Amino acid sequence: MDSFTVAIGLGLIVSLMFTETFGLAAGGMIVPGYFATQFGRPLDIVLTFAVALLTYLVVSAVANFAIVYGRRRIVLMLLVGFVIGHSVRLLVAAVPAINSPTGSCIAVIGYIIPGLIALWIDRQGPAETVGTVLTASAVVRLCLVMTGMEVLV
Repeated sequence: MDSFTVAIGLGLIVSLMFTETFGLAAGGMIVPGYFATQFGRPLDIVLTFAVALLTYLVVSAVANFAIVYGRRRIVLMLLVGFVIGHSVRLLVAAVPAINSPTGSCIAVIGYIIPGLIALWIDRQGPAETVGTVLTASAVVRLCLVMTGMEVLV
């Protein structure tokens, strides 16, 4: 099994443990696994949090003019996160100055990850969500390093 698959599985377990133990969600059950595999790319993590925060602000602004609760709010968060994340990907690809000399460029992690994080920012607050996501991701990354599936970067 590859390290990404194991990271997602461990992320599910760690997220559940954090929710049951501390009462705080790690931005969605799969987010810590995704983030754990990207710890060597901190700008990607920062960019993903920025897109999630922008998603939260956009949906909050829309909620001032429309009735957005329950499933509608969840779907709107995921869709807006997807659209903003994809737009940022296109922008980064179009601006050569953003790309690094090695050919890699910063990118938003995942497609629904920003929307999931935005949803939990809305539900439990930004500091709690960001802190829980980073802590749970670090635990998953530590487990991967201890089992030899990942190396420290």
